Amino acid sequence: MRFPDRLRLPFAFDPDALERDLTAATAQAWTPHFVAQNYEGDWSAIPLRSVAGTRDQHPIRQIYSDPVATAFEDAPALDRCPYFRQVISAFRCPVRCVRLMRLAPGSVIKEHTDLGLDAESGTARIHVPILTGPGVVFEVNRRPVPMAPGSAWYLRLSDPHRVENRGPRERVHLVLDADVDRWLESLLDEAAAAVA
Repeated sequence: MRFPDRLRLPFAFDPDALERDLTAATAQAWTPHFVAQNYEGDWSAIPLRSVAGTRDQHPIRQIYSDPVATAFEDAPALDRCPYFRQVISAFRCPVRCVRLMRLAPGSVIKEHTDLGLDAESGTARIHVPILTGPGVVFEVNRRPVPMAPGSAWYLRLSDPHRVENRGPRERVHLVLDADVDRWLESLLDEAAAAVA
């Protein structure tokens, strides 16, 4: 693979502004993740950008990041979240789906792989932690990825990964799926060079 399985990207987003927008977004209900065999406890999402035409469909259709979709639209929750819009616009590449993903205390995302979710296949998943803590363990290839609020990370999730929330509060990430174009490829190269 051209890129490592994790790269911290050169962004530092405002944790307080992220939390403010999280509060605004959660006026909408969380939707349980649709792959129930991949977790124990409560793993749920709120769509902020989804496949075009799903706005009036079942919430599961709104949080699903369809790999063959070509048209996307902002969800109503994003209207209440100006800082999330600013974060998304910092990625000057085609952004596909964007979701808030929550893992409740005591919950576990079991080890699994997500086919095609790697930069080399053309789609990068980027995590921006909003709420996290020392009780949260996110592993890729059985090695922890220490993600602080406001940081941004590319993770190669076509590799085995798992998450546990052993802490007392929920873990919430802003999760973006993006097409790997020249701009994003350059950003990943820059991040890889910084850790080489």
